[in-house]
Amino acid sequence: MQSTTFRADAVLFDMDGTLTDSIAAVEAAWGAVAVDLGLDPETVIAATHGKRAIDNLAFYRPEIKAHEMDAAVEAFEQSILDFADSFKKREARRRSSGESSPGFSAHAGSGTGESTPVLSPTSAFSSRSGSLSTPASPTDSSIGARRPSFATRLSDVLASAIPEDSIHPVFDESTDDKHADEERVDADIEAAWETEAEAADRSIRILPGVKDMIECIPEGRYAVATSGAKTYAYGAMTRVGITPPPVTITADDKRLKAGKPAPDPFLLAASCLGFDAERCVVFEDSPSGIRAGVASGATVIAVCTSHERSKIEGCGAHFIVEDMRRVRCRTEGEGAGMRLVFTVEH
Repeated sequence: MQSTTFRADAVLFDMDGTLTDSIAAVEAAWGAVAVDLGLDPETVIAATHGKRAIDNLAFYRPEIKAHEMDAAVEAFEQSILDFADSFKKREARRRSSGESSPGFSAHAGSGTGESTPVLSPTSAFSSRSGSLSTPASPTDSSIGARRPSFATRLSDVLASAIPEDSIHPVFDESTDDKHADEERVDADIEAAWETEAEAADRSIRILPGVKDMIECIPEGRYAVATSGAKTYAYGAMTRVGITPPPVTITADDKRLKAGKPAPDPFLLAASCLGFDAERCVVFEDSPSGIRAGVASGATVIAVCTSHERSKIEGCGAHFIVEDMRRVRCRTEGEGAGMRLVFTVEH
């Protein structure tokens, strides 16, 4: 392993997957949209990662009218926070009532006092209250590897929930029988979803090295530029003890003409801080965000906190590290002439 030292004026952070780990809740929310539309959750989750909810909803829910979009985005992003919070709320209620935690049993959502919301085909977004990942407190030491994806967890549950005869139907059955089988499979999928939602923890967590990095950077020298809208972005950061900086560029900022992979969010963030983006450092985790950072002219440090290294190696990042613990920052000089000195172990 080698180390490289360089200087910059300011830092531009992505949020989800870079500062916070709310991937599990985000994947569950997009997975819910996929199930609601009859699409493959894994495909939808992969296609939406690192992009603005407004762009994703416009693509997958074209029936949402322009004047309805802001409300739809806000409601969708509130559903992410609901996913993240619901497990702890249910566990607290169970502890107070003396109930035991549920396992992976059919229709686990029933009888809990806080069931997973039912998907509505006419809703502007798909909302399900639940959680998905191994429980952990929001501390650096609690996080080791990336959390299992929603699609992987749901697929495992589906494999045991759908009867074998539904997967291999008899070819000479009647049309009515086929419809009955299709309805039974749909019901099994819905039950598997409810089971997964009830049993897993999708709480938002702070990622390794983030707290130390933020504490090293003087106020006014860092910003957040995220593909999340204000409801989600501020909600996620405050849940893990991060105070949103004065310059926090969210997806619903009307000054933005385009979201990532366009460089606009980072260019706007740098401008609001009073620095040239080319003299800034961007921390990112997603392919679209990395490309946005590179296009802005900044020095890009990619963290492998949501994607395997092989998935982001070709996106143009100047450095790729496992997480922010591989990067150190100190200040040099004072006042307007202060520089941030970074050492990257890569």
